[in-house]
Amino acid sequence: AAFDDMVSRSVPFYGEIHRIILDLTRYYTGKSSTIYDLGCSTGTTMALIDKAQKEQGKHVLLIGVDNSEEMLKVCKKKLNRKKVRDFELICDQIENIKFKKSDMIIMNYTLQFIPPKVRSDLLSRIHKSLKKGGILILSEKIKSEDNTTGKLLTDLYYDFKRRNGYSELEIAQKRQALENILKPMTTHQQLELLKKAGFKNSENIFRWYNFASY
Repeated sequence: AAFDDMVSRSVPFYGEIHRIILDLTRYYTGKSSTIYDLGCSTGTTMALIDKAQKEQGKHVLLIGVDNSEEMLKVCKKKLNRKKVRDFELICDQIENIKFKKSDMIIMNYTLQFIPPKVRSDLLSRIHKSLKKGGILILSEKIKSEDNTTGKLLTDLYYDFKRRNGYSELEIAQKRQALENILKPMTTHQQLELLKKAGFKNSENIFRWYNFASY
């Protein structure tokens, strides 16, 4: 129930990332398309895409994947309330999914929570499942190449959270909760992983301190 408020105050430019995704859907969807949202949480991204596709006279099948049943319950209610036309919701670990052919796959701050040892295989399967000319949109928290810059960017990120109303206790608790779960990579490592998975062209299209989109 608290996720939407939390994520908007925790992820820098969360709304702008959605704007970028909607811009890209104009170029990578046809009259009828299939889009995956891996780690769909409460379905905000799916609802926005459906609205944009309707306005363009297009039809889209949206497939949301999340490993939280509670999150998907909220997602289903939201999508029904927003009158999203055609969607499927799958409750499972992303690495277990057998992908249908699709035009676009979105991973917003999701890959960073998947065990590093299975990321390469997962991205390879994602690449193979995309239709010719398809696109993967990947947003991640990243780490710096050197520790000094990394500490600075982390401190600046905590300043951002303080500006958005988080207390020192809340910041510390969140940091502790994610310490052994969120495993970020450097931009260089991320691009190399995408290249190894088969993506011929990968580009960093957005960055704010230690958050990046490709």
